[in-house]
Amino acid sequence: MSLFKILSGDALASVLLFGATAMVQMAPAAAEDVTEQAQDAVGGGAAAPATQDSLELEAIQVVADRLDRARNGLSPQTGGSVYRFDTSDLASMPEGSNTAFNQVLLQAPGVANDSFGQLHIRGDHADIQYRINGIILPEGISGFGQALDTRFAKRIDLLTGALPAQYGYRTAGVVEIDTKTQFDGTGSIDLYGGSHGTANPSFEYGNTNGNLTYYLTGSYLTDNLGIENPTPGSNAIHDRTSQAKGFAYLSYLVNPATRISAMFGTYDGRFQIPDNPGQTPDSDYMAHAGVANFDSAALNERQHETNRYGIVALQSTIGEKFDYQVALFTRYTSVHFVPDPIGDLVFNGVASDVLRSSFSTGLQGDGSYWLNDDHIVRMGVMASSENVRSDNSSTVFPVGAGGNVNGSPYTIVDNSSRNGNTLLGIYLQDEWHPSDSLTVNYGARFDQVDAFISESQLSPRIGLVFKATRDTTLHAGFSRYFTPPPTELVAPSTIALFANTTNAPAVSLNSPIQSERSSYFDLGATHQLTPALSLGVDSYYKRVTHLLDEGQFGQALIFTPFNYAQGKIYGVELTANYRSDNLTAYANLAHTVSLAKDVTSAQFNFGQSELNYLANNWVHTDHDQAYTASSGASYSWSGVRWSADAIYGSGLRSGFANTGSLPAYVQINLGASRKFRTAEFGAFEARLAVINVFDRVYEIRDGSGIGVFAPQYGPPRGVFIGLNKPF
Repeated sequence: MSLFKILSGDALASVLLFGATAMVQMAPAAAEDVTEQAQDAVGGGAAAPATQDSLELEAIQVVADRLDRARNGLSPQTGGSVYRFDTSDLASMPEGSNTAFNQVLLQAPGVANDSFGQLHIRGDHADIQYRINGIILPEGISGFGQALDTRFAKRIDLLTGALPAQYGYRTAGVVEIDTKTQFDGTGSIDLYGGSHGTANPSFEYGNTNGNLTYYLTGSYLTDNLGIENPTPGSNAIHDRTSQAKGFAYLSYLVNPATRISAMFGTYDGRFQIPDNPGQTPDSDYMAHAGVANFDSAALNERQHETNRYGIVALQSTIGEKFDYQVALFTRYTSVHFVPDPIGDLVFNGVASDVLRSSFSTGLQGDGSYWLNDDHIVRMGVMASSENVRSDNSSTVFPVGAGGNVNGSPYTIVDNSSRNGNTLLGIYLQDEWHPSDSLTVNYGARFDQVDAFISESQLSPRIGLVFKATRDTTLHAGFSRYFTPPPTELVAPSTIALFANTTNAPAVSLNSPIQSERSSYFDLGATHQLTPALSLGVDSYYKRVTHLLDEGQFGQALIFTPFNYAQGKIYGVELTANYRSDNLTAYANLAHTVSLAKDVTSAQFNFGQSELNYLANNWVHTDHDQAYTASSGASYSWSGVRWSADAIYGSGLRSGFANTGSLPAYVQINLGASRKFRTAEFGAFEARLAVINVFDRVYEIRDGSGIGVFAPQYGPPRGVFIGLNKPF
């Protein structure tokens, strides 16, 4: 049975006919493209008369553009797949620059949606690396909010597949963000809001002062749908959120070959945890807590998330053939869950105040040497140190020998910290051009982690791109991967402290977390069918030892990592892209299988029957979604840009040991925008967006499955209006 026949039906048809305005281009970046990016180029001049200030600004911009191309040349993309969103693609989405960062990435092939803003790329749980201007951003603690803002991105690339040796650490997907280069003394104020009490004002501004250029942006979001609703209703109970974000980029040209840049980002998010009405508290818990009754719709759980990061980078050259960039980075991240002290106790038997924080610093250096016309040698190093802390204060009931509560609640403090957790990665690779039609990128990297575990691995990589015809490009690659566990999420629990309490686990085994090791194979092709239409296919297979996964175990909405002994992940992606003068459209379809067997760490989070089943059976991981699709279109007519996007999911896993799956769903979004100019207000842009236009009710999670605690539903229909005023 063909893939299209399997997925025939109204839901999939809707996705393939409608979609986001983002024109996602899938193509393995050929070596010729990388070469062009690393060479000097001078743009054309303007027709308008030039002032001295404008000439100086243009000269600075030309030098900055050349340095940008040299910096991009440090990052080869040969052998894998690249999905690209540029400025016009982002602006063309129904919500424009107000689109949440994770919603942008959902328009790429093989990206599955999950609750709490999580994304799963090609059957992996999280395992996503973010880079800003080629510099890795230390991993933050998982929360609900989007710490990164779409507004400051000039271009977003999603790299998947068999990646070159430069990319380590998190490898399911690498998100490369190029920041905006808006340095001409202009800016804008954006007012956006609508349904669910949404208000989302923002601003951006960029300018140049001598050799110093800078860009600033900030936003504030508040609404009544901060986290997915646990009920199918359109109005969630106790679900208010407020989120503030800021980003700054500064660059100083020391000379035409040297640039110092700095980037700073901040995010603060406050969330009410939505209530699920109609739940029945435990009568035994209520009696010993001295409570006559408790309405589950009156629970008052909250969560506060913080992310701060800073990067300082030096980019320059040595001679005519060696380009390099050296960067220092730091990041602080924390998540604080505050329970309802009585409500959590009478419903769950435990009320845990949980704080996890991480402070990391590091160094990254990348260089490229143009050996000759056939070889570009690249090398680099990344080293970081992280201090992590986990504070847990749990109020529990004592339990007698018969398993019944036999006393009043009391508090157990279980705090831990570990400083000096280190990561080290070193790579060397060669981009070789044996012919005009063939590019080979081969190399290796060495990774070492010294944290809750001490492990290392030497990982060979090879990728090939072959230009079979003028219109057809083939790519293939193999990568050995080494993925350390997320140190900031590992919280050693002193199980003995909770013996004979309502928080005592059924299983006492707690083997240490281990690094994931895998072999990854990727094979694909792209074909330019017509000047406007391109088609692509990509297949992959990943064999894993110590497969890393994460789950929400308990009321606190913080994720905990664990290992399966074995894993195997494979799939195929189909893409189609169309672009003409005033119409862009795309459709993506992906099939994924993600299987695992035998839990080998953090076993106390599971029940014994579940562990027994997992030890002897291959099971689908909780984030495995068999079929994922996205599509979109943008059409400009009479000054109005009309847009639509859609996502389709066949359903994430559910039930005992993930043996079931949720129903399929589709969500369609529409948008329209137009620019105006009036005598009173000057130029401005108006935008209308409708999210989930048909108000489809669908479940992302139903509260069952491995590491799944609560049900979550997709967003109800929302209507939003935006006004953008440039200045």
